[in-house]
Amino acid sequence: MNVQLQEPAPTMDRPIDLLRACHRRLTARLDTLERLSGHLAEHGADADAQTAARRVLNYFDQAAAQHHADEDQDLFPLLYSLASHPEGHPDLIDTLDRLGAEHHALEADWARLRPAIEQIAGGEVCALDGAGDWVRRYRAHLETEECFVLPQAELLLTREHLARIGRSMSERRGIEGEVHA
Repeated sequence: MNVQLQEPAPTMDRPIDLLRACHRRLTARLDTLERLSGHLAEHGADADAQTAARRVLNYFDQAAAQHHADEDQDLFPLLYSLASHPEGHPDLIDTLDRLGAEHHALEADWARLRPAIEQIAGGEVCALDGAGDWVRRYRAHLETEECFVLPQAELLLTREHLARIGRSMSERRGIEGEVHA
């Protein structure tokens, strides 16, 4: 018998772990989008392509937008405040500024890419112009967050900061309950 024990899903009590889990899901959807062009060329906008397109649409329309808000409205401002102190972290401030700008650019490019994915979800073969570049930029963005920002967050944020972020993330998603970071 092959039994796989999975690590429990992170909760709002562990907002940094939750952000990491979202990064993994974002990466999975980026993988799907990368494979979609090849699939379309080989199989057209078949049921698999339509399902994949709907999954990509749903994720980037909802969860990714909430994730950006988690960072832009909660995580980044707290880190910016902590990094701005005299003994602060100028590299972190510069990185947060860049990542915030990248969120806006990635969202604007998603808005341009979205109609083509919508057509595929509806059963039409459509070119995914610009998708490869968008995926590469998104992956680089996620790597910076994973390798630099989230480790800095773990060093700088207090339990109270983490609880505040967790509460805000819960409210954004309409989840009730107490957060004890």
